[in-house]
Amino acid sequence: MDKIKLEIIGLSYSQTQSGAYALVLGEVNGRRRLPIIIGGFEAQAIAIEIEKMTPSRPLTHDLFKSFADTFDITIEEILIYNLVDGIFFAKLICNDDGRIVEIDARTSDAIAIAVRFNCPIYTYEFILSSAGIIIEGNDFAFLENMDSDSKDIGSKEKESPISYSTFSDEELKEKLHQALDDEAYEKAAKIRDEISRRKSS
Repeated sequence: MDKIKLEIIGLSYSQTQSGAYALVLGEVNGRRRLPIIIGGFEAQAIAIEIEKMTPSRPLTHDLFKSFADTFDITIEEILIYNLVDGIFFAKLICNDDGRIVEIDARTSDAIAIAVRFNCPIYTYEFILSSAGIIIEGNDFAFLENMDSDSKDIGSKEKESPISYSTFSDEELKEKLHQALDDEAYEKAAKIRDEISRRKSS
């Protein structure tokens, strides 16, 4: 499968999950966005490195980099390779003196490591197609995997205090437009999931 390169677009406090953050990855040279919900610790670890701040003591991801550097292990790339029931799966592609090794990791940890090693982040088309959001001017489009049976990825309302199921289709479209205008990608993803659920039912 062809890989698609991603870059970090933004990191913001989640509007729907207390203590969580929305990490937004964007397709390089493209308009698609991939929102991923991560925990506060991982968000802090990513933000600290992006802002080039130095903590008083090394964080876990800093320790990982120091360990890898000490033993001449490099991280070639991060690959977000699967999406199951709203959960993203990632792995580190490591180079140990010419020997390529793949290590499974939480996506948030993988991204925190990627910013420290300055290594590229990739995913597959089917993941962007099923969970991505595309923005074109003031309009929007859903990126659905045409080969799937339109499973409602990550649309479990128990994760959100807002039940979008109570809104009409037109209200959902208006809220989606507003969320995209505000660049609230995590909220937009929730609304997208509700509309996708209705289409598949």
